[in-house]
This record gives sequence, C-alpha cells and structure tokens, in this order.
Amino acid sequence: PPPPPPAAAPKPANDGGGGFPFLAWYESHLQSRPVPTKMITGGFLWGIGDVVAQVVPALTHPPEEKGAITTAAIDFDYPRLGRAAIFGFALHAPIAHVHYNFLESLTVRAGVTGLGIPVFKAFMEQFVYWSWFSNSLYHSAMGLMQGWSVQQCYNRVADVLWDTQKAQWAFWIPVQLVNFNYVPVRHQLNVVLLTSVVWTALLSAWYPPQAQAEEGQGSKKDKQE
Repeated sequence: PPPPPPAAAPKPANDGGGGFPFLAWYESHLQSRPVPTKMITGGFLWGIGDVVAQVVPALTHPPEEKGAITTAAIDFDYPRLGRAAIFGFALHAPIAHVHYNFLESLTVRAGVTGLGIPVFKAFMEQFVYWSWFSNSLYHSAMGLMQGWSVQQCYNRVADVLWDTQKAQWAFWIPVQLVNFNYVPVRHQLNVVLLTSVVWTALLSAWYPPQAQAEEGQGSKKDKQE
C-alpha cells in the first residue's frame, strides 16, 4: 500500500500580530518586557502629541500678512518636546502600567462582572484616584522640568486642575468605557497613548496659540490624560 500522507504541520500559536510582522514583534515584546516596551511607546507618542500641539495651531492660524510664509509662524520649542517625551517615557508609562494592572485586580476582587466592568473601571479611574493623580503629576512634572519651585508647581496645579478634570471627564470617559470593555489589559495603556495624540490635536484646534502659554499659570493645552 502507498505510504500515508505526511501529517500537516501544526499551526503556529496566535502571536497577536494579525499577520503583520511589526505587530507580532511588538506583541512579543509587550508580553516579555511590558514595562520597557510601554515606556518607549509612551515617550514616542507623548513626543508626537507635543509636535501636533505645537504645529497644528501655527498651521490653522497662519500669519495675517499677505505673502507671509506659513512655516515662519512655527516657533518650535524643542525643550518642550523633550519634556513631553521624558514625561511619557519616565513617569506616565511605567506608573500607568501599574495603574491598569491594579485597576484590573481591584475589579476582580470587587466581583464586578459583565457590563459593570467598564463602568466600574471608568468610575474608579476618573473620579476616585487616577485622573486626579495623573493630572497633578503632569502639571507638577512640567513645572519642575522648567525649573519652577515646588510652590510654583503647587500653584500651577491649584490653578488648572479643576478645569483639566472637567475637560478630561468629557473626553476620556467615553474613550475608556470602550477601552475597558473591548481591549485586553496589556493594550489599554496603548489605546490611551494613541488617543492622547488625538486629544492634544483637538485641544490645539480648540484653543489658539496665544491661549496656550506654558508660563506660570498653566494652560488649557496642558489638559492631558
């Protein structure tokens, strides 16, 4: 009798890349080195968000003089870009990694199930602890990296935190309800980082450049997740 046909090769396990090599590579690093991977992602995307925040207002509010070169209005602040990237890399990403894992364990311990999970997570994150902490950290870190005193940073937080919170709730609660309901925990921070680029761009369009000064009193542009 003829020999039996060779057994079919086993299908590789799902690598999470969906057939895209970069996504598969990123997914493998996200699982094996979650914190460094999120730190690099955070630094890059916070930097992109700041570039958008600086460039969009100049392009959407060009000089009024006829014949003026639009690019001349872009007075790009490289130290500000560096501060944003450092914050995303060294502070926001590693702390947010802990936050999302803690929030997941808190939800499990609370016994929340079904559609209650995204509601519970969004409520805890936005109203109980995380948004207050992360926004205060952002404003304080930006001030310290600009050489402000602790008192100046405190004044900055006191001046802008409530307005930041109100804007955050309007934007981030719908985003996070979707994020918490459909996205695995290991990717939830990446959704936030990607959405933050859109968030920064929207703020840049809503507020003209003169309303976005970074000096002592803080600014509406600074409302970040």
